[in-house]
Amino acid sequence: MKTMTVRRVVLFTLFGILFVSMGHTRAESVREPAYAGSFYPRDPVALKQTIEALTAEALKTQFSPPHGNHPLKALILPHAGYPYSGLTAAHASRVLGGQHFKRIILMGPDHKVGFTGASLTHADVWDSPLGGVPIHSDSKRLAREFPQQFKIVEDSDRLEHSLEVILPFLQSYLTEFSIIPITLGQIDPTVFADDLLKVVPGTDPSTLWVASSDLSHYLPYDTAVKTDKETLDLILNQKPDALMNKNNAACGRLPILSLMVMADRYGWEPVLIHYANSGDTKGDKNKVVGYAAIAFYGDYPMKKTKKNLSDTFNTKQGKVLINLARSSISKKLGKPSPQVDIPDDPVFKARRGTFVTLKINDQLRGCIGNLSSNDTVIDGVKENALNAAFNDYRFSPLSEDELADIDIEVSILTEPQILPHKGGKDLLAKLRPKVDGVIIRQGRSGATFLPQVWEQLPNAEDFMRHLCMKAGLTADAWSSPDLMVSTYQVQYFEEKK
Repeated sequence: MKTMTVRRVVLFTLFGILFVSMGHTRAESVREPAYAGSFYPRDPVALKQTIEALTAEALKTQFSPPHGNHPLKALILPHAGYPYSGLTAAHASRVLGGQHFKRIILMGPDHKVGFTGASLTHADVWDSPLGGVPIHSDSKRLAREFPQQFKIVEDSDRLEHSLEVILPFLQSYLTEFSIIPITLGQIDPTVFADDLLKVVPGTDPSTLWVASSDLSHYLPYDTAVKTDKETLDLILNQKPDALMNKNNAACGRLPILSLMVMADRYGWEPVLIHYANSGDTKGDKNKVVGYAAIAFYGDYPMKKTKKNLSDTFNTKQGKVLINLARSSISKKLGKPSPQVDIPDDPVFKARRGTFVTLKINDQLRGCIGNLSSNDTVIDGVKENALNAAFNDYRFSPLSEDELADIDIEVSILTEPQILPHKGGKDLLAKLRPKVDGVIIRQGRSGATFLPQVWEQLPNAEDFMRHLCMKAGLTADAWSSPDLMVSTYQVQYFEEKK
């Protein structure tokens, strides 16, 4: 009996050592909070009370979500200490209440290290005073499939605050989700988004995208308000090029631009929930930092119109199409043109509607396309480039002297879908400026405007009036209940010399 007892003690002791060892290994796979106790309370009770107080204050703000069944797709939230930006971040409660997401993609800027590409986490769990949140398995898949873009920068994973401070708000408003935390170094937002969307579909209703960013830094109060308003206008009106070139716009410019790429691709509409700066909350008004909460809404039925978006083109592929259009025109004019090598990629063989637009000094010089998906993208671009240059009845054929001056734009279309509507007022309410291309038909008359035309005609009624006149109809034909309307979306690439 004594021998048996000794053996049991030894076995239990060994098991205890193994258990402790396993626990230590597990602890090493947890990303511990680095800023609890500085940016936000370390004590769980105090943290919960702080967020509850901020949320109660945020709920006093007037906010109206879009009319209709538009699901929440993405958020922009600030990441400063809670006494400064916490009130703005708490406005996420206005749109997350009652929502359920299984996966949250957190994208924040690098403040600490300096690197190229995007940094993931080595951990299996991200911890916070409110509990641990599991890392989604797609995080490892991103690193495996796109190792040049997605890597693990240990110091960034350990020290970056821009994602960590947002997590307790998400834990307070949502339950049972996993995350993919991504810190962005120097990246091309379009290429980054292209790679990310190949693993995490933008059409997935169970995924929420969150970009972490503050706005202007350390400007006098009035200057900051003016600067931030300009930045917000660029985001809300979806002008990524202008945002890229704006000084002191946002520390999370790259996460925001990446989100704007997705918004443009899937037709998400941004809505401002709240704006403030540190001078409004807790700080010196001589040097303030700006904060905003912005929600992006989508439309689930749009997934049907964008069923071919798995065939989206990246920037390099778009450049191939531009070169193909220019080569086709040059050859027709008898001018030497370099050979355009078409990569062996199914995306070029997809059957999609295409348009080719020519401009000289930003003035239209020709635009021809096909709305149907009977031709491959390659064949459509070749044919429409020639038609835009030589067969647009509104212009004389392009001359050799003009060839060097033209800028080329290639648009790839989704399949048009009928837009049901009950008269003109309902039609205007359903159109999405800068998202939808519009086709109208009445009897034998018909015409279309690409989504890019919204830049010149941002008012929906003006847009439709001009489209009706283009079709040879009366300017007010848009209000007729028997007008047939279809919409589509485009991905387009511009050549700028």
